[in-house]
Amino acid sequence: MAMKTAEMVYKTRKTASELFSMDKPENVVFTQNCTHALNLLLYGLLRKGDKVVISDLEHNSVVRPLMDMEKKGLVEVKVIETSLEDHHETVKRFAEAIDEKTKLVLCTHASNVAGVVLPIKEIGEHAHKCGVYFAVDGAQSAGMIPINMKEMNIDFLCVPGHKGLYGPSGTGMLLINCDVMIDPLLKGGTGSLSNQMNMPEFYPDRLESGTQNLSGICGLNAGMNFVRNKTIERLHLHEFYLKKEAYHCLSMCNGVILYTAKPEYLDTVPVLSFNLKGKTGEESSHLLAERGFALRGGLHCAPFAHKKMGTLEQGSARISFGAFNSVNEVYRFCETIKKLQYTV
Repeated sequence: MAMKTAEMVYKTRKTASELFSMDKPENVVFTQNCTHALNLLLYGLLRKGDKVVISDLEHNSVVRPLMDMEKKGLVEVKVIETSLEDHHETVKRFAEAIDEKTKLVLCTHASNVAGVVLPIKEIGEHAHKCGVYFAVDGAQSAGMIPINMKEMNIDFLCVPGHKGLYGPSGTGMLLINCDVMIDPLLKGGTGSLSNQMNMPEFYPDRLESGTQNLSGICGLNAGMNFVRNKTIERLHLHEFYLKKEAYHCLSMCNGVILYTAKPEYLDTVPVLSFNLKGKTGEESSHLLAERGFALRGGLHCAPFAHKKMGTLEQGSARISFGAFNSVNEVYRFCETIKKLQYTV
């Protein structure tokens, strides 16, 4: 039974390596979630005196560990102001921020608030020209839009299992597409080299201590195979259509505030932020929850992004779309908001 389980765990690594186009399945490290993967990378890679360049759309899973490290005098953090309209300007600003102290460029692939996709291939290309590692937070893109780690110049990819990969909660991965050996966040038993007092010098054992979430990993494999069978391209087309329809319907409602431009194919992920006029994000979400719709209201753990959109004070309501949503649900959602205009 143990051998069969180990085989399934390896199959999951192999599925992930194929899905994201990297050569070494053993460099797929299982984590508790995407936040765990990001912390594992940041605390394991960076050293005192290093500089990190990030975007102004980052989630707190990136911002908080880096602010902690900067406060302790360990690293310097440079936040780049992205352009939501001009990718060339965003790339230019990243390139200008890289200097001889920079060790890592890290940016979200897509904003969990604005839904905009950043030009990570070009950002990564500039990082590599300067001899700098490039990491991507794929929390909002993995399984939703294509990610090819080789072609997109990605050294480290951090992903959750429970979002676009349709795995269980409590699963995630750090995918390492370079030769660097990062330090473990946890140290302990790995089932290998047990007579040695130090952590192994090879992946994945170096970064995986203690009992793994075996049932979660098996579920993650099933989720990733679902995505591969459906194909990311088909899933994205479906989800984009739902977002486009929702955006169009909401733009026709006088009582709705939209914060982003009309979505463009392959340039957006299936999240849409809005508010009912005169209401905060929490209030807007609560009104819709009472009518059977599950939204997320507030700051979405991304104050940088809300500051950029001008919604730091009131937050926003955010609707997300997935493989199991239908266009009829979108229309019913919009009809409910139209009725709310006359009651709130």
